[in-house]
Amino acid sequence: MDATTPRDGGDGERSATFVQSLERGLAVIRAFDAEHPRLTLSDVARQTGLTRAAARRFLLTLVELGYVRSDGRLFALRPRVLELGYAYLSGLSLPEVARPHMEQLAAGVHESCSLSVLDGEEIVYVARVPTRRIMTVAINLGTRFPAHATSMGRVRPASRPEDERERYLASAPLAALTPFTVTDPDRLRRVLTETRDQGWALVDQELEEGLRSIAVPVRDGDGAVLAAMNISASARHVTPDAIRDELLPPLQAAAREIELDLRRSPG
Repeated sequence: MDATTPRDGGDGERSATFVQSLERGLAVIRAFDAEHPRLTLSDVARQTGLTRAAARRFLLTLVELGYVRSDGRLFALRPRVLELGYAYLSGLSLPEVARPHMEQLAAGVHESCSLSVLDGEEIVYVARVPTRRIMTVAINLGTRFPAHATSMGRVRPASRPEDERERYLASAPLAALTPFTVTDPDRLRRVLTETRDQGWALVDQELEEGLRSIAVPVRDGDGAVLAAMNISASARHVTPDAIRDELLPPLQAAAREIELDLRRSPG
């Protein structure tokens, strides 16, 4: 197939400039994650939908470029793959501005603090100050989670116009990650409306059992939501009422300080 075969858009049209071979190479990289750090050739072919021959060509090319290593049977990403995201993160002033405030917040409340942006139907962590390990999954810069099950993921859709919220609700795969995850679109619609009205989102064990978190938006000078910032805590140690009464006020104060610094920052 031609390497410039156009991609399907949401309306069924295809871009004449779409490079399918690049899409396939990125799909091979994305096949690796925290649950699948090492994959065989057959694993990669199955997860990407490529033939074994095509998957082998992409893997060996990535090996030559230094992004993937192999012991002859298993393949794994090498640290050099971080270069692919560094250009974006290094050009993003928000984490740099936010981090001192996040460190002060985390030290003051003795809980972990994170900052994320929305990418489609997922959140992507761009800054994090952990105080203790409270999740089974390690969270690093670039970690992604489904937006619907996270406090930070609800802040951004809640701030959008109604027609955009409806498109999000229609397209987002509302998977049940725990028995507490909201998966009903009508109920999530009500939750997003409540989040918009109150200005914050509280998630109680919907992403992972035993984890509670509360998030607020971080806005630019025009009032548009740039990102979301949260505090996460163990459900064994912090009740929902305590999160609202004790953790929300300092979280809101830190977000306001970040917004003030962003307005002062050049560019």
